[in-house]
Amino acid sequence: MDNQIHNQIVSFIWGIADDCLRDVYVRGKYRDVILPMTVIRRLDAVLEDTKQQVMDMKAKLDAAGITNQTEALCVAAGQAFCNTSPFRLRDLTARAKQQQLKADFTAYLDGFSPNVQEILQKFQFRNQIDTMIEADILGAVIEKFVSKEINLSPNPVYTDDSKTEIKLPGLDNHAMGTIFEELIRKFNEANNEEAGEHYTPRDVVELMADLIFVPIKDQIKDATYSCYDGACGTGGMLTVAQDRLLGLAEETGKQVSIHLFGQEVQPETYAICKADMLLKGDGKQAEHISYGSTLSMDGNATRQFDFMLSNPPYGKTWKVDAEKMGGKKDILDSRFNAYLEDGTQLAMIPRVSDGQLLFLLNNAAKMKTDTPLGSRIAEVHNGSSLFTGDAGSGESNARRYLIESDLVEAVIALPEKMFYNTGIGTYIWVLSNKKEERRKGKIQLIDATAMKSPLRKNMGEKNCELTPELRDEIMRIFMEMEESSVSRVFDNREFGYWSITVERPLRLRVYPDRTIPADTFKKAEELEQVQKAIRSVPAGTPTDDWTVFSKATKLKAAALKKIRPFITEKDPMAQPVDGEPDTDLRDTEMIPFTYEGGIDAFMKNEVLPYAPDAWVDEKKTQIGYELSFTKYFYQPVQLRSMEEIVNDLKKLESETDGMLAEILGGVEQ
Repeated sequence: MDNQIHNQIVSFIWGIADDCLRDVYVRGKYRDVILPMTVIRRLDAVLEDTKQQVMDMKAKLDAAGITNQTEALCVAAGQAFCNTSPFRLRDLTARAKQQQLKADFTAYLDGFSPNVQEILQKFQFRNQIDTMIEADILGAVIEKFVSKEINLSPNPVYTDDSKTEIKLPGLDNHAMGTIFEELIRKFNEANNEEAGEHYTPRDVVELMADLIFVPIKDQIKDATYSCYDGACGTGGMLTVAQDRLLGLAEETGKQVSIHLFGQEVQPETYAICKADMLLKGDGKQAEHISYGSTLSMDGNATRQFDFMLSNPPYGKTWKVDAEKMGGKKDILDSRFNAYLEDGTQLAMIPRVSDGQLLFLLNNAAKMKTDTPLGSRIAEVHNGSSLFTGDAGSGESNARRYLIESDLVEAVIALPEKMFYNTGIGTYIWVLSNKKEERRKGKIQLIDATAMKSPLRKNMGEKNCELTPELRDEIMRIFMEMEESSVSRVFDNREFGYWSITVERPLRLRVYPDRTIPADTFKKAEELEQVQKAIRSVPAGTPTDDWTVFSKATKLKAAALKKIRPFITEKDPMAQPVDGEPDTDLRDTEMIPFTYEGGIDAFMKNEVLPYAPDAWVDEKKTQIGYELSFTKYFYQPVQLRSMEEIVNDLKKLESETDGMLAEILGGVEQ
């Protein structure tokens, strides 16, 4: 479709809001009317040619007493949806009374098939009817949408009955979907607070699509593939992925089809996604979009997919999901729990304040293992997924599972201010369970933070973009596994470490003659018994040694625990207390897997020379994983030389002297 016509249609629909809604709705609420009305008008236009066939079929079914009519009526309509009301949208423009218009418009909406009813319900569009009737604008809105100035039908509009000259070209499903996406984008940009929640900038999506498809484009076969997004928002990632796969298949001369699957938790966003699928003619695809939380109500629990893209919510609580799943401590979902070779459970449940890693684990659980390509995943996160969480935490365990399973191909750091509602840094994780040979056991880190092109006008927080040239450069670096100042390739073990607890013995000096407060024990006779036990220690016993002293008194452990604070002091020269560490001297060390000789060598080289009595509490040793871009790509600011600084100071001094001389000379005159 000609871009000019595309822009004209978008501008016309956008203008309806200003023309009809301005005095009734605040600007942020225009979408509540415009988006569902755009859907309704497109569906209406698609159904116009078969309206009579549908009405005839309904009459036959009614006469035969058949109640389950939807499938047959959709066949008559030639679409995945239908409308059985006696009206077309254009029939509703000539109504003298508002109440009659309301009744007829409601009947018209009620005539749509269940899949459209669900979309209208999630849009909560019926809530807008009373508002528009009261403001007397419903008729005007309908008239605008059926105007002869735009054509939302798949059929062209001709200048006259001879049908020789096209006035307005028809819109195929792809063109209509593109217009709908453009409207969504404009509404998102006009309401920036919401934009980032369910709209990923197209330049980022294009890069993600490249990352999952380009590396395997030569392996694409004449086949059907599946693509999934567990946080699909308005479905933009799925449609871009579809276009990219079909485009690459065409380049290689392959015939492919792709089935799209997704899930969305926000009702309006879900409605937009399903509507977009229907507008593109993808009736079956629309049925593949599930409603509800992917975490606690997985709509694709039994499915696996070839390709997965996602931009999950980050920094957002998943407390409600955790409660629905039985409470954070009791979540047994196999997506979020793994088992080590020794049978130990590896719980990968992150803190409830941020659930983004759960979406990555959800995708990893849906990877195909029995196909030559396996599955490929591209998912965008903030930095939290890379390093938040100590060894043994849910976040660290999630990274451990992904890395030790050798699923991570690369992590790419994007420029800041790439998204509409946040300026923070973001990262694309690229996963595959069928890595090519050169990538096995390795992870590539790409620092693309400086690869950006400034926007002429900011879109909320977004002030830069990835141009096609920049995306091509990132893909070149990725495909070549380049080693440079912006790209490093590491063995998986580079990111692992042991977290060990280093203990030092507790050393106490005993002073048995010190006073024990009378209220240390509830009964006076208890204190008297303790003092008697202390006096009974045999002569010559080294009572300054707590271990010897405590055994010599033959007091119970509870009594010893109560009196110890009053008759002892820590003393580094005292004898160590049997088996008891000094919590004040306890330390934690992080030892990289790459440290030669491991934990034993680290203790020998780094700890024991300074604390010969230290030991490792092996029961507390944990394995952790983290990825730090700062560690590998940080470039310190080059400080100026002392010579440069001195020269500048001398220059400033001479300039100041000259100015001072001029001022003083002027005063003398």
